[in-house]
Amino acid sequence: MTKYEVLKKYFGYDSFREGQEMLVDALLNGQDVLGIMPTGAGKSLCYQIPALLLPGITLVVSPLISLMKDQVSTLNQAGIHAAFLNSSLSAAQYRKALGFAMEGRYKIIYVAPERLLTPEFLCAVQSMEISMISVDEAHCISQWGQDFRPSYLKITEFVEQLPARPVIGAFTATATKEVRDDIEALLSLRDPVRLVTGFDRKNLKFTVQQPKDKFAAVESFLAEHEADCGIIYCLTRKNVEEVCEKLEQKGYSVTRYHAGLSDLERKENQEDFIYDRKQIMVATNAFGMGIDKSNVRYVIHYNMPKNMESYYQEAGRAGRDGLPAECILLYAGQDVITNQFFIENMAQESEDPETTALIRQREEERLKKMTFYCFTHECLRDYILRYFGEYGSNYCGNCSNCLSEFETVDVTAAAKAILGCVRECRQRYGTTVILDTLHGANTAKIRQYRMDENSHYGELAKEPVYRLRQILNELQVREYLYVTADTYSIVRLLPKAAELLDEDGTMLMKMAKEEKRIPKAAKEKTKTKTSAAAKDLSNEEAAVFEKLRALRMELAKEHKVPPYIIFSDKTLIQMAMEKPSNKEEMLAVSGVGESKFEKYGEPFLACLAER
Repeated sequence: MTKYEVLKKYFGYDSFREGQEMLVDALLNGQDVLGIMPTGAGKSLCYQIPALLLPGITLVVSPLISLMKDQVSTLNQAGIHAAFLNSSLSAAQYRKALGFAMEGRYKIIYVAPERLLTPEFLCAVQSMEISMISVDEAHCISQWGQDFRPSYLKITEFVEQLPARPVIGAFTATATKEVRDDIEALLSLRDPVRLVTGFDRKNLKFTVQQPKDKFAAVESFLAEHEADCGIIYCLTRKNVEEVCEKLEQKGYSVTRYHAGLSDLERKENQEDFIYDRKQIMVATNAFGMGIDKSNVRYVIHYNMPKNMESYYQEAGRAGRDGLPAECILLYAGQDVITNQFFIENMAQESEDPETTALIRQREEERLKKMTFYCFTHECLRDYILRYFGEYGSNYCGNCSNCLSEFETVDVTAAAKAILGCVRECRQRYGTTVILDTLHGANTAKIRQYRMDENSHYGELAKEPVYRLRQILNELQVREYLYVTADTYSIVRLLPKAAELLDEDGTMLMKMAKEEKRIPKAAKEKTKTKTSAAAKDLSNEEAAVFEKLRALRMELAKEHKVPPYIIFSDKTLIQMAMEKPSNKEEMLAVSGVGESKFEKYGEPFLACLAER
C-alpha cells in the first residue's frame, strides 16, 4: 500500500494536512524528525501512517494512561492492531499483551516511559523488530517545558540498549525555541527534519474577561450553549468542587476531576465526559493531557493559569475537529497570588539553592507574561503567537480585543496620581488600598493606615474603580510599577516611573468603548438547543445533523466507545450537507474510512435516507 492508500483506507482522508506529508516521508526514508504542530493539526497521523508501512513495530512513548487508551481505541476502531503497556494493566494482562507484541500481532504499541528500562520489557524488545520510536508530548523531556517528566530522560538510554537504532520522531504542540533545542539534544536526534507548522488555531476565538462575579459569567455563557460540551478549568480543588456543585444545582449535566478524588471516581468521571454522558467537565489542570475528544466547543478558565504554555495547551483542547470553538479566560487579581503560592512550593521541592532560585525566577517571569495577556488591549492571538516566536498582523478578527471598539484616551493625570500615591505612602500597600485612597473611600483600613491624609486622597473620585484598575494594570505592562505576587501583594515603583512623575511624560492608552446593554429578553432569544458546531447549517441540515448525532450516541453505547471515535462532528456536518446515499458517496466524506464504513456506514445511510 502507498501512504495515500493508508490515509484513505484507515483514516478516511483524501489528502494530507499542512506539514504531515513532509514528516511522513522523512520517517519512511529513515530520517529522525521533530514536529511542532498545534493541537488538532494531526500529529498522530505523522507517525501512525509510517508505522503501518514500515516493516516492524512502532513504539509510541506516551506520558498518560488516558492518552494511550484513547489513541489505541481510535486505531482499533479504524481496523489497526494496536495495544498499550502501562500500569492500568494487571500483571497477567501485561504479560499477555507483551507476548502478543513479541509474536508481531501489533503494528503500534503505546508504552509509558517508566516501562522502558524494566527488565521484562527490555528482554522482550530484544526479539522484536523495532522500526520506529515516536515520542509524543516530547516537551516533557525538557526541564524548561511546562510538564517536565524525569522518566522521559530514560528514552535515550533505552534506545542505546536496542540491537539496532530505529528512526526517532518527536512531536509536541507547545514548545518555545529553548524547549525545541532541549528535545533535539536530550533525545539525541540525528540531523532531524524539523517542522514548525505554526501555533495558530484559527478556529479558536480567544476572550479575556474580568467579571465581578465569575460564576455569573460562566452561567451566562452556558445558557447560550446548552447543546455543547466543554471544559471549565479551575486552579484549586476547592474551586472545582464549588463550581461543579453550583452547576449541578442549576440542573447542568456536569462532572468534576482533580487529584483529591479516588482513582476510580476520576476514571468514571472522565469516561462520563468522554462518552458524552456528561456535557461539562470542571477540573484542575490534572485533567486533559492526551484527551482526544474532538467535539469540545469551549474551554473556560475560571482562573488564570501560571504560564502561557499551560494556558494554550489547555485552551487547545477546544475545537480539535477544526470547527469554531471558544476559549474564555476569567481573570481576577487573586489568581496571581494563588499561582505565586504554587510557584514557591514547586521551587522548594529542589534541594539545590541555585536550582531553586532559577526555577522560581523562570516561573515568575512566565507568570508575569501570562498576567500581561489578561491586561493587553492588543490582539490576544498575536500575543500568544509572539510568545512562541511567531509574528502576525496584530489583528485576527476573532478575539475579544479585535472584536471590541477601542478609543485612545489620555490617562496621564490618572497615571501620575496612581504613581504619586504609591510613592507618597512609601510603597507599603496593595492595589485595593491604593485605589480606595484615590477614590476617596472612607473605610476603617484607609483611616487605620492614615491614607486619608495622603495628598492624592480622593483625587480620582469621579473615575470608576474598574477604569482605575485598568490604568494600574497598564502601568504594570509598561513597567512603570509592579505588584509583588505574595500573600500580601504590594504595589512598588520601577525606575521608569520617574518619566511620568518627575518629567513631562504623557501616557495614552486604548480603552474599550462602553458596550450597549442588551435587554435580558433579547439575550434569551439567543439561546440555542443546537450545537454551535452546526451554526452555519440551514434549518433542514441542522435537523439532519441532530438526528445523526443521536444515532452516533446509540451506536457508541452499543459498541462501548466514545461517540467522537465513531465519527467526528465535522464528519457528521458534511454528511448532513451532502446526504450521501450509497457506499461510494459515503466514503467520499472526510473521516469515513473503509473500516469505519463496514462498522457503521449502513445505519448512517439508513438515517440519511429517512425523510
